Order: sequence, then C-alpha cells, then structure tokens
Amino acid sequence: MHNHFNGLKTAALFGAIFALLLAIGGVISASTGSSAFIWLFALLGVGMTAYGYWNSDKLAIKAMHAYPVSEAQAPAMYRIVRELSTAAGKPMPKLYVSPTAAPNAFATGRNPENAAVCCTEGILGLLDERELRGVLGHELMHVYNRDILTGSVAAAVAGLITSVAQMLMFAGMFGGGGNDEDRPNPLAMLAMALLAPFAAMMIQMAISRTREYDADEDGAKLTGDPLALASALRKLETGVARAPLQPTPAIQNSSHMMIANPFRPQDVSRFFSTHPPMTERIARLEAQAYGFRQR
Repeated sequence: MHNHFNGLKTAALFGAIFALLLAIGGVISASTGSSAFIWLFALLGVGMTAYGYWNSDKLAIKAMHAYPVSEAQAPAMYRIVRELSTAAGKPMPKLYVSPTAAPNAFATGRNPENAAVCCTEGILGLLDERELRGVLGHELMHVYNRDILTGSVAAAVAGLITSVAQMLMFAGMFGGGGNDEDRPNPLAMLAMALLAPFAAMMIQMAISRTREYDADEDGAKLTGDPLALASALRKLETGVARAPLQPTPAIQNSSHMMIANPFRPQDVSRFFSTHPPMTERIARLEAQAYGFRQR
C-alpha cells in the first residue's frame, strides 16, 4: 500500500462523485416524474468516457503539436525509457517530443501496450539525465497505474453531473413534472443545479492530485532515486514560471496529464489546480528518500 494511502483516497473520492450523481439524479427524477433523462445522460457519459479513453493519446499529442522521435534523435530518452520499462516488465512506449520551450512532460495511452511518452524541448534542455530519469519514471507510472482510465471516468462523471444539473435548472425554472406534493422545492433544485457541477469539478481535481502523488511515489520506487525527481520538480517550478503555456481549450483539456501545471500561477489558483503544490510533492519525495536510506 502507498505510504500516503492515495489509492484509498482515490476510491473515496470516486464514491463521493458517484454519490453526488445519485443525489442529483434522484432530484431530477422527482422533478420530471421520469428516470429516462438519467439513463440518457448516463449513456452519453459512457460514450464520452470511451471516446476519451481510446483517443486520449492522439488528443494530447495533437494539442502539444508533438512529433515522434527515433533513437538517433533522442538517445537519452530512449535509453532511460527502455531501461525503466524493462525493469517494470512492460513494453516500450512510443516516444514523442513537443516543439515548445515550456518545460513539461506527459504520458498517455489506454494501457502499457498502447502508451506514449512525450517531453517538450524545454524540459530536455532544462534537466540533466538523472533528473530526466526521475521525470520519465513518474510518467511511466501514470500508464502502469491506469491513471488515464481513472481520469477519463472522473471527467465523464463530472461532465454527466454538469449536464444533469442543467436539466435540473431547467426543471426548477419552468416547473418540471409531477404534482405539487411530489415536486421538490424549485429553489432547492436551482441550488443543487448550481452547486453540484462545482462540487463535481472539485472532486475531479482532487482525484487528479492524488494520482500525481501516486505517480511521484511509484516513479521514485521504479528509479530508486526520489531526490532526482525532487530536483527536477524544483527546476520545473521555476521553468514553467519563465515559459508558461497559454491556457487554450486544447491545452487545458490535456494539462492534468502533465507532470507540472503548465500555466502561470495567476492563471490557476491552488484551489482549482489539478496538481498538488510543488512544495508538498518535493517534501514527500525527500521523506521517501530518507526512508530508503533507513533500510
């Protein structure tokens, strides 16, 4: 089990977001007198999840304008990823480079057999090989931990809640169905319609943050060098501040996959961030390194 129980936290957060979905589903069923709309949105949510899950690699790579690289073009990346994937007993993923000065990296793909790892030109110029190894270990663990599936399901459920909340708002404003005794209070319906999407978004972000902690911890175990990743995160915090990405819709949809939040601090607060604070991640990695030394 992980030292910080991130897996249990993820399970609890999934329970919370599904409980929220059930609660808003019950309200809209009472307001319309039918559960047909819930099933309709559920089917749409499943379809959106499947599309995002099967195409996540293509969407993220396209958003970053990344191109595939050969071993001759990126010898250090190939050497490190081959060594780590062999140590993990997993197939070698496809490697890409994004032509941007913003230092970052991400991994995507529905499973280890269909995975891709991408580094920006900025991160390749910023980190030394030891630090790059720490970053690539982190990214590989996102694939091995099936975080793409986790993120896809969380995003789909959050999107479904938002869609159902819009239906609930419509019902609250225009009366809905059923008789006066059965129909919920319109003000209560409107309040839930406004608050539920916000709560779903916050839970989705919390799930993303716990997965980052897991990838840090598991990646450091894979490389055997937590301090390398800690050093890389320090450089990335400064590097992103110097060369942030613009928060376009395509980049925003892929930002949760990246090892560091790619936007300027003023563009996203800690409360709304998909990534844990760098100081907390570094502190955990340093504690993990101390634990390694005590063995």
